[in-house]
Order: sequence, then structure tokens, then C-alpha cells
Amino acid sequence: MYQICVSGAAKGNSLEEGRELAWSAGEAIARNGQALLTGATTGLPNYAAEGYKNAKGTMSLGISPAASKIEHVYKYRLPTKAYDSLLYTGMHYVGRDTLLINSSDAVLSIGGRLGTLHEFTIAMETNTPIGFLQGSGGIGSEIMDILHAAGEEHSENVVFSESPEELIKQLLELLNLKNKTYLDLYL
Repeated sequence: MYQICVSGAAKGNSLEEGRELAWSAGEAIARNGQALLTGATTGLPNYAAEGYKNAKGTMSLGISPAASKIEHVYKYRLPTKAYDSLLYTGMHYVGRDTLLINSSDAVLSIGGRLGTLHEFTIAMETNTPIGFLQGSGGIGSEIMDILHAAGEEHSENVVFSESPEELIKQLLELLNLKNKTYLDLYL
């Protein structure tokens, strides 16, 4: 079982455009028998976690910026219900993002704003495969220009699709190729 992170907008313009896509992405991760990780936040990551639960996913983990459940709920005002477990890091958003991406085998990104861009940058720097689900605007619609500006437009670790199911298949293919010597650890 791979750990697939869903990254995306907690609020902003891409939230409504990406709601159904996020739910479907969570369902696709569950149907493919993988674990779901998110930053335990509102918006698209939470919709993905709800979709994952709806599809009977077996392991959803939220990695929180807060130091405790009380802080998670009352200070950050973040959700808890869609997760099997929450890890309270006390690392605020920047530290949480780093732990989240480094704990993930791959990232599925939907829409997004500055935090999503931060998670994308971490994924690129750590050679973590990342897939962009197209159709919800935000950073995801600008990523080709960002890759071009960074001289990374031909990265083999970056894939795109308008279909959550297709994007999960692409990410799993990348992961299986990357981990071919140790596939028995993930199956």
C-alpha cells in the first residue's frame, strides 16, 4: 500500500471548481487500495478524505499543523471526522507541509494556492512523484509555466490528467517503476 497525499486549496477560487474532483480523487485512491494522507485541513483535502471514507478506504491520516486536538479544532479550526488518525505535529503550516510530503510516496494536487505551491516545491525537491488533477484552476492551472520557468518542464515525476482514476493509475505506474526492486513491500 502506497501513501498518497492529496494537496489542494483549503479556500479560494479553486475550492468550488475542485470539490467534485477532490471527492472523486479520494474515492479513486480508496478503490485502488492505497492509503490517503492530507494536511488535515478544510477544503479540497477534506473533500478528498470524505470521498475516501465514502469509498471504504482503509487508512486515512491527517497531518496537522497543530500541537494538539484542542489546538487543531479551536485555534486552526480544522476538521477531524474524515480521518482514521490525526498526527499533531506542532510544526505550523510550513513544517507540516514538509512532513506531509516527505511522508508520502506520491502527491495528487488539485487547484490550490500558496500552500499547494509550497507542497509542490517540496515534492520536486525530494523527487516525490506528483500528479496534477486538471480542471479546478488555481496553482494547478499555472504549473506548466512554473515548471518551464524552473527548467523542469520535462520532469518524469510530474503527470497530468483531468480524470482522478487516470491520474492515480499514472502515479501508481511511476511508483511501481521507482520501487520495482521492493514492490513486495507495497503490495
